[in-house]
Amino acid sequence: MKVIRGGTLVESNWQGPADLLIDDGRVVAVLAPGADVDPAAEVVDATGKLVMPGGVDPHCHVGFTSGEFTSLDSYRECTTAAVFGGTTTIVDFAIPRPGQSPLDAAEQQRQKATDGLCDSALHACVVDWDDTTADQLATMAQDGIRTVKMFTTYAGETMANEHTILKTMQTTRDLGGMVIIHCESDAIVTDSQTTAAATAGIDAAHMSVTRPEIAETAAVAAILAIAESQDAPVYFVHQSTAAAVELVADARTRGLVAFTESVAHHLILDDSAYGGENPERFVCCPPLRSADAVEELGQHLFTGHITTIGSDHCCYDTAQKEVHSHDVRHMPNGLPGVETRLPVIFSRYVRDSNLTASRFVELTSTNPAKTNGLFPRKGTLMPCADADIALWDPDVEWTVDVDALHMATDYTPYQGMTLRGKPVTVLVGGKIVVQDGELVDGTPRGRHLQAAPLDFEGGRRTQV
Repeated sequence: MKVIRGGTLVESNWQGPADLLIDDGRVVAVLAPGADVDPAAEVVDATGKLVMPGGVDPHCHVGFTSGEFTSLDSYRECTTAAVFGGTTTIVDFAIPRPGQSPLDAAEQQRQKATDGLCDSALHACVVDWDDTTADQLATMAQDGIRTVKMFTTYAGETMANEHTILKTMQTTRDLGGMVIIHCESDAIVTDSQTTAAATAGIDAAHMSVTRPEIAETAAVAAILAIAESQDAPVYFVHQSTAAAVELVADARTRGLVAFTESVAHHLILDDSAYGGENPERFVCCPPLRSADAVEELGQHLFTGHITTIGSDHCCYDTAQKEVHSHDVRHMPNGLPGVETRLPVIFSRYVRDSNLTASRFVELTSTNPAKTNGLFPRKGTLMPCADADIALWDPDVEWTVDVDALHMATDYTPYQGMTLRGKPVTVLVGGKIVVQDGELVDGTPRGRHLQAAPLDFEGGRRTQV
């Protein structure tokens, strides 16, 4: 038994001084400060700290293969980096390779969960619909895999046509699940890339013009129409513009169950990075947007239109990024970010922009748990929740340096950035894993989390 004493407990809907009693891997009670407990209980001193539920990262790619490239981290490496960054649950993707079924891809990824330092869940993925797909989705739902990733771009690899998207929405809706979707119009992207190749250039320095904002909003509008036609829920990953976010918010006013995820790099970085010394390090899809677009997107953290913040973690290194840096059509897309997601958002928006700590928890832990069927086991510190806890020093100032991080790469897109606030002690299942910035327990204890059915009424639900 442990008692976390002296801190300020932060939940998504309140915060205040409280002690936290934990036992057998779960939260037992929230207590008044200084309340009597068993004298034998181990005391964890949280004086001056914010006591938050561990982060839930709804968007991680672990050991992800796309084209000729595979990201470099194992579950052990990814989750080690995650816990150092205050994240205690990741949601990975089981994206099938050519010729592999969605079910086989999910089983292959699911088996890796036990190598992790923390728990993980899975998104399935459907590329092509055939007469076995519905049964595969039902089997995966029985194993608690209820969210299904789909792409409207990357033709010939992971792109799904509208028929497949509609059928998958129907089926996941009826299974208590939800489609999550990468929205960029492949036709607009392909045309923009062809034009860039013939004019300005198709190298990493010109990444922003190869996938314009209108490609995202066009695809979002099309997918919303399909979802509304089926009264099916839908979750949009890594929305990078205020216009895309507002399309989803408008659909919610019409009664559709629709959620917006943004990711840390779209909320922090801008396209000036493509004019720097290593533009290839910042190639991601959608690309980084203008500084004005970043400012407009960040405002929706305050309006409530953004539901979750993920990392879209893809752990490539500089060498992989450089192979095709002359042609972004063949580059590996994505940035390493599972460890830095929470600190950069906390510093920029909580410390510098007055986002409340409770809203921070809502965006980075509670809502990701809810939209993935993991709440109230994850995303809260109320009794019976898993004792996954991050103690934050809200005042410490530090500089991001790749050599002090734990991701399996040689760079971070936030190199040299000065931040305020950092998780200093992290518990997973009631065990102290990170203490004072050091790994003190590297025991693999990860579990594959089975998502509960999402709480639909017809195809709709009360909004998160």
